[in-house]
Amino acid sequence: MGMGDFMLFPQMNSSRLLLKLDGIWNFALGSVDFDENCCSEPLNQCEKMYVPASYNDQKADARFRDHFGWVYYQTQFSLPALFDGRLVLRFCAVTHHCRVYLNGVKLMEHSGGFLPFECEIAHDLLRDGNLLSVAVDNRIDTTTLPVGNEYQQAMFGSGLPAFESVRKTEIKPQNYPNFDFFNYSGIHRSVWIYTTPKAYIDDITVTTEIEGADARVTVSAALSAGGSAAVTILDANDCEIARGSTDTPLIIKNATLWQPGAAYLYTAKVVYQSDCYLQKFGVRSVAVSGDKFLINGRPFYFKGFGKHEDSETLGRGINEAQNIRDLSLMKWMGANSFRTSHYPYSEEMLALCDEEGIVVIAETPAVGLNRNSYTKIAATHRQVICDMIARDKNHPSIVMWSLANEPDTEDENAYDYFAPLYTLAHDCDPQDRPVTTVVCNNNYIKDRTATAMDVICINRYYGWYIFGGDLDAAQQAMTAEMEYFRQFKKPLMMTEYGADAISGLHQNPPTMFSEEYQEAYYRCMNSVLDKYDFVIGEHAWNFADFQTVQGTMRADGNKKGIFTRDRRPKLAAHYFRTRWSAIPDFDYKK
Repeated sequence: MGMGDFMLFPQMNSSRLLLKLDGIWNFALGSVDFDENCCSEPLNQCEKMYVPASYNDQKADARFRDHFGWVYYQTQFSLPALFDGRLVLRFCAVTHHCRVYLNGVKLMEHSGGFLPFECEIAHDLLRDGNLLSVAVDNRIDTTTLPVGNEYQQAMFGSGLPAFESVRKTEIKPQNYPNFDFFNYSGIHRSVWIYTTPKAYIDDITVTTEIEGADARVTVSAALSAGGSAAVTILDANDCEIARGSTDTPLIIKNATLWQPGAAYLYTAKVVYQSDCYLQKFGVRSVAVSGDKFLINGRPFYFKGFGKHEDSETLGRGINEAQNIRDLSLMKWMGANSFRTSHYPYSEEMLALCDEEGIVVIAETPAVGLNRNSYTKIAATHRQVICDMIARDKNHPSIVMWSLANEPDTEDENAYDYFAPLYTLAHDCDPQDRPVTTVVCNNNYIKDRTATAMDVICINRYYGWYIFGGDLDAAQQAMTAEMEYFRQFKKPLMMTEYGADAISGLHQNPPTMFSEEYQEAYYRCMNSVLDKYDFVIGEHAWNFADFQTVQGTMRADGNKKGIFTRDRRPKLAAHYFRTRWSAIPDFDYKK
């Protein structure tokens, strides 16, 4: 695929058929050496594994959880001879590197664990009982996103390889993540086969412009044989309200805007020869003006979380029931937004946010970048920015792109690295949304990128990693930092702040790791944020407890969740519910 060359999400309609290959697949652990025999013939002595899901936690066996290298998936399927058009095989996400074979023939190879890829299947390759094989490599290093360490310990881990000669031990090969979440791997999102006619719609882009009470809508399409396509705009009741063709502006009279907490979606029905696709979209504007973040021309205040795609048994696998639950809990708390920390989330989750009126900051998987990885990862980083925006450009819920999380932006090369990526993101996005990079440098005065972005986004842990247990010192430090950033006259958002709280641990007076300390921490930090008009939002870290690498600083994962991993509220959840219910989405800080 070329830069930003992406495909529409699979859809079944009057022109397209859709088959989902999710279910129980055969599975085998491999090694660091790729074995093509495991892709060209049925697996011997195989296990059963559910797809889509991580493979790590489905078995009561450390070999699966701690695996390093290749694994092999296989399933069989047959197709009725009903269609002579195109057949396309699509994977929504495989983490991190994979090779795909059909009946022993290699179809495609893909790197990057959080975005889709697909290819057309030749009809003469099919037979009755097709063997689909997927080899998946979970290894991470300084050339991958997210970044892994080489010859170093994992973040918060133990057992430096350098100890081998001193301790007289031999450490088995393993990943050393430079990020604080578990390196779940496998076929994480659905596998589809879909059909299109031979002349087909390859991509659709919808842009809107608010003109008084009306909206000007332009629908563009990439069409396999060129030309133009017919466009019909439908309202939320599927009533036709405008008709025309691609690349020709259409007017929606008295348009209903997509608003945070009050979603309204239109549909662009695109018809091209015998093909058809229905693309939902919203009418809304996003802009930065001075030190305000504007949605539909009004100053918006972000209330919500950093999150993870993380759940029991499924790991990082798509969990649509939990997505429903999570958005419901957000609304219960008065939250209006979250960031897709630290990778693009599933298209299903973004579509759900479109429907539910939840605001999203979409982030690339560029987490763990440091000065040693800049030169190695630049091309991959550019590709993933283009591909993420190409996939997600039509979602009204997305209001800002995040280029990276907590890179080393004190490095002298940081500005020269990120400035072109900032420009690239703006160039890729037909809606030209604001762009940021989320930073967390101890010496924020030396940061070279934060203030060059449209919005200053900072992660800060005074009262936890710095001045742990001393909220008075934490409050002083937070105030000093806000006073520093005030001079730039730009909007600033707290994209992470938090403290670990072990559910059920109570202390009076509050001490670290107690639920009381977590609540006191947030009260302290928010008392500072509320004093500054240029602070345009607060995202607590994290929505829920999540799994990490084993280490002395992590007791069964990261416990900074406002909810437990199984979504039970801690004290801080009730505090935030009271706070956020009293803070309006708009005009909080005029």
